[in-house]
Amino acid sequence: MGNVNFSLEVTTKSVLADLPNLKDIYITFLPGTEYQAVADQAKALCVQGYNAIPHIPARSIKDLNMLKDYANQIKDAGVNQVLIIGGDRNILGDYHSSMQIIETGLFEGMKIGIAGHPEGSPNMSEEIINEALKQKAPYADYIVTQWTQDVDALKQYIATMPLPVHVGLAGPASLKTLVKFASFVGLKNTMSFAKKNASKILDLLSVQTPDEVIQELKDSVDNFHIYAFGGLKKTNEWLTKENYYV
Repeated sequence: MGNVNFSLEVTTKSVLADLPNLKDIYITFLPGTEYQAVADQAKALCVQGYNAIPHIPARSIKDLNMLKDYANQIKDAGVNQVLIIGGDRNILGDYHSSMQIIETGLFEGMKIGIAGHPEGSPNMSEEIINEALKQKAPYADYIVTQWTQDVDALKQYIATMPLPVHVGLAGPASLKTLVKFASFVGLKNTMSFAKKNASKILDLLSVQTPDEVIQELKDSVDNFHIYAFGGLKKTNEWLTKENYYV
């Protein structure tokens, strides 16, 4: 596989003993999660030698005091890289965009990732997405995309972005599970996913892997980001079997 790097996303409840042998581990900050739990998981990862990359979702941050405390906790844990995103559509406090978080300066000096949407977003128009990207790009180091199986959309996206792109992949999971997650990230994704998998749709328990996407894009990008919808153990087995660690 050459110099291709894989990263993985976990939750605050993920069992770290199940983690694949990857260095870059992102921690989601899901709606309803306490930021201390994300910071604690980041600390546990750092202690074990991982590069912990917590999410900073703007719409889940209540105010500047909360953001300062969260930033201090993850810095004290040894974190030096973050993913700053808009987050859930429900705004819980003073922030609604990732640019507002960046502008606080609290994450200056850290490696900053921002979110990318190769197929658009159900929450924002194309124009708003593009304008936001222009504003954030000078402060960010790279883009992590939402997952999709649309290789053509990904190729076009990679070619037009001003920053390195880390391509989001759905790790091995049943078709039923992937259909569910596709619907979470937008109608367009769901439709293209269903169209691509129309011949298999009757076998909802068949396990799908992102190998085809990796093969198509491995010469265009250096980083793939895995959303382990099918679980960490299944992801680890797949990475090992396909020799993606090499």
